[in-house]
Amino acid sequence: MTNCVNIKGKDYSLDILGLIVGTQKLEVTNSFAEEHLLLCEVLDNPFILPFFLEKFYTMDIKDPENFRLALWRVQVDSDLRLGEDISKHQQRSYVTRTLEKLLFSEVLLEVVAEPDTSDESGFC
Repeated sequence: MTNCVNIKGKDYSLDILGLIVGTQKLEVTNSFAEEHLLLCEVLDNPFILPFFLEKFYTMDIKDPENFRLALWRVQVDSDLRLGEDISKHQQRSYVTRTLEKLLFSEVLLEVVAEPDTSDESGFC
């Protein structure tokens, strides 16, 4: 992993951590919330999400609104970067939307399909 930091024996992406905590200039400390580190780990490897669902579900999230904002930041970033690496960013969006649904019972930033107006009539 390039551009990473080792916290408690695990490597975490500085780019992903910065996105999660909402800063472009991340100061590396060991004071990251457990849920942020776990989210970073799952975003780095989305295929481990099924094994962490129970941990997220039973975790005592210290600041739920802040964590939800972190999920939204990743969703928005992934949607904006979809053209860079479609598979990677679809997986990240899936992870964050799944966690939001699991923890908050709803997804506020839903992807809405645009109506097909290929005949340019404006009618569906």
